[in-house]
Amino acid sequence: MNRAALAFLLFSLALRADEPSGARLPDTAALDLDGDLSTRMMDGLHRFAEAKIAASVQERPNHWRRDLSSAAAYARSIEPNRAHLAGMIGLVDPRTAVRLEHFGAGRSAGLAGSSPLFRAYQVRWSVLEGVDGEGLLLEPERSPLGAAVALADADQTPEQIAGLAAGIPPAAQFARRLAENGFRVIVPALVDRDDSWSGNEAIAFTNQPHREWIYRQAYHMGRHILGYEVAKVLAAAEWLRGGGAAKVGVAGYGEGGLVAFYAAAVDAGVDACLVSGAFDPQERPWEEPLYRNLFGFKREFGAAEVASLISPRGLVVEYSAFPNVTGPPPVREGRRGAAAGALRTPAFAAVEAELKRARTLVPPDVPEPRLVSSGGAATGPGSREALAAFAALLGVRSPMTISATPPREARAQFAPRERAQRQVRQLEAHVQKLLVDADARRDRLFLTGKFSEARQLAPHMERAREYRRYVRQEVLGEFSDPLLPPNPRSRRVYDRPKWTGYDVVLDVFPDVLAWGVLLLPKDLAPGERRPVVVCQHGRGVLPKDTIEGDAAAYHDFAARLADRGFIVFAPHNPYRGEDRYRFLSRKANAVKATLFSFILAQHEQILRWLASLPNVDPDRIAFYGLSYGGETAVRVPPLLERYCLSICSADFNDWARKVVSTANRYSFMFTIEWEMPYFDMGRTASYAELAALMIPRPFMVERGHADPVAPDEWVAYEYARVRRLYDQLGLGDRTEIEFFDGGHTIHGEGTFRFLEKHLNWPKK
Repeated sequence: MNRAALAFLLFSLALRADEPSGARLPDTAALDLDGDLSTRMMDGLHRFAEAKIAASVQERPNHWRRDLSSAAAYARSIEPNRAHLAGMIGLVDPRTAVRLEHFGAGRSAGLAGSSPLFRAYQVRWSVLEGVDGEGLLLEPERSPLGAAVALADADQTPEQIAGLAAGIPPAAQFARRLAENGFRVIVPALVDRDDSWSGNEAIAFTNQPHREWIYRQAYHMGRHILGYEVAKVLAAAEWLRGGGAAKVGVAGYGEGGLVAFYAAAVDAGVDACLVSGAFDPQERPWEEPLYRNLFGFKREFGAAEVASLISPRGLVVEYSAFPNVTGPPPVREGRRGAAAGALRTPAFAAVEAELKRARTLVPPDVPEPRLVSSGGAATGPGSREALAAFAALLGVRSPMTISATPPREARAQFAPRERAQRQVRQLEAHVQKLLVDADARRDRLFLTGKFSEARQLAPHMERAREYRRYVRQEVLGEFSDPLLPPNPRSRRVYDRPKWTGYDVVLDVFPDVLAWGVLLLPKDLAPGERRPVVVCQHGRGVLPKDTIEGDAAAYHDFAARLADRGFIVFAPHNPYRGEDRYRFLSRKANAVKATLFSFILAQHEQILRWLASLPNVDPDRIAFYGLSYGGETAVRVPPLLERYCLSICSADFNDWARKVVSTANRYSFMFTIEWEMPYFDMGRTASYAELAALMIPRPFMVERGHADPVAPDEWVAYEYARVRRLYDQLGLGDRTEIEFFDGGHTIHGEGTFRFLEKHLNWPKK
């Protein structure tokens, strides 16, 4: 008896030996986990992600090459990290030549207000193509002693911190205090947290704060609301230097404090920084508002590491109460879709400890950051002590007193809402222009865009290997942990006339498991190795929904394939539980990972285990997924070459437009799927590029005309680019698209024929 026949015999005997109540697969332990396995999986994934975040502090030195021998050597050694932070906040666009202009009505050109000590002008300045900074310029009546950019929180206006509008007590009007003490000050307006313009009147409006509205579209295109605002600050600082300032500092509170902090960190030309109500050890960053999410930030940075980028320049941290942000604007009729997120003031001891840690990261002879508080309690924002310390770093010795006479508004009519709307719409237009240009950029990155040139398979495969690595590591994110031994556990859950079904659980990482249902045909012959179809469900359901109940979207397609004699595995992917999986992705983002970082690792383990089974042909393991499972079909098989074939059902489309567009009702910009943006994916990998990574393996799209995921035109356009590449490489018979008159559902006709053809089943 040969080895394969013996293995099959033992396999069959083991199956017969078990009673139905305790039946399990051979070479597996009994699966005795109670309760909902999907919940167990999700709980473990959250624990793993939080452990990664907690461990990041100890692992960050691996991403730095600090030279502490001198201040000059140190500054050179941290330049790569400065560039990394700039990339994370999307500060990648070249700025236009800065021009600042006064504008608006008034007795003097652009005059917004005045006091005996300074004048305030309404100004705007060029930043990026189509993007301006806008706010106030405060000109002291005497020759300026210093220069600064002052930033209010997002829900405050420049006028409020300049003393021209009500809402902030005089002691906290820190732009006014700077101007009254001889500083020339630019006060930019930030995008606020209102939701008035978060939407499209022709489609729908949402309750996303304006900052989230910009974040969601920008993040997918490799940009960020924080990067845009840092660019405005740096352009303003450049203008102040061009006006004769020897030194320029940046100071901010709340969201403005965070922008000031990052501006000083990414640009060594900023001479001093004051951060108020924003310096945070970020022990639970996923609980903050979504628009603060940065891909990979915690893996390389904490507040201490950002502070170390400012050294040896001066930093003042004012321990001030954070802005009162408890969540997005409320859900109400016609407005929904925003992500939860709040700001909480950290404990003083945590801030103090983080600043002490920052001190250990820099050369011993550089100035220490200054921490200002009221005896360990909150002070400010913009307290006299904090501003005096900030001014001193810029060479200005001043008691930083504030006068009893506030400035007077000079404008007869001023509408801050119109300025706020311009800020939102300009950034939206900039992102939408990036979207329009994205196809050509992705072509240059991978497909080359020269569709008329002759194609050869070997060069394509060579380029695909590097592109595959890039997508996995830089776009979807990859955990470096080695896979655990699979330790398979199983129990019988189905006994049908043609096949038997087993729950199977595998270990992946500590706390991370993979779970699915294996369907084994009963007519397997000794020594026979059959193809496997991995049948992937979509959002919110379970493996059983692909097997039983004739669910509307699935029509038992896994069971039907098992009836045809395929070995079938229906894995559980963790996009279930609504915001539970979204917050899992958010946690993963902190350490440069995504939901698909987990899914890819789970499928690697599944593939290894399937390939080890005696009746599985390891060279014929195919993938077929619907909806979020279809999304998986263009992210997992293209990157895991052990999959020999992939079918994307009810999902394939122009993914960049699907995620980013603010002009189309199919876009995720109008829905609750706030986890859908992947950092810079829109410019690096849409569905044509991902599907091209399947080459030379077969790839198919299943598309119902009435599927609300996207219009036929998007699907056909994106697939045409895939088909053209297959044809040019002489592989046109390995790809198909089937349109059918239906909706968001498995059709199971052309796809079944495609599986049978390319998996050579049943054997001809």
